[in-house]
Amino acid sequence: MRGHQAHIDFDSAIRDFPVELRGSKPGGVPHTAWQLLEHMRIAQHDILEFSRNPRHKSPKWPEGYWPKAEAPPSPEAWDASIKQFQQDSREMEALVSDEGQDLSQRFAYGTGQTLLREALLVASHNSYHLGQLVFLKKILTR
Repeated sequence: MRGHQAHIDFDSAIRDFPVELRGSKPGGVPHTAWQLLEHMRIAQHDILEFSRNPRHKSPKWPEGYWPKAEAPPSPEAWDASIKQFQQDSREMEALVSDEGQDLSQRFAYGTGQTLLREALLVASHNSYHLGQLVFLKKILTR
């Protein structure tokens, strides 16, 4: 879930993303860096909360998972999104690492989901979008 080895880690992917390019979308590219970052944050938070809170209500799909704005409202909003993503990532990792958790136990409130499934979902979802983010950064800064 941290990245490394065959996958880039979050901090490396997001590091030094130029402020003036965070809301840029070259032709043919579906999302800006801001939209990708916020989507990752929202989705990871939803998965974390679903995994630990039986009363959690997920946002409506797809509009609840994607910001409407193409650019962050401020550099502080970008930084806050990064901090929240990192915090939720640490909390998901702690949940999965908790020896009291049975990774293969189905959630009583789900439709067959397990903590292992949710952890793998976070890892694959983040990996996919981090790849998009890195590619976008390369396109925008060449």
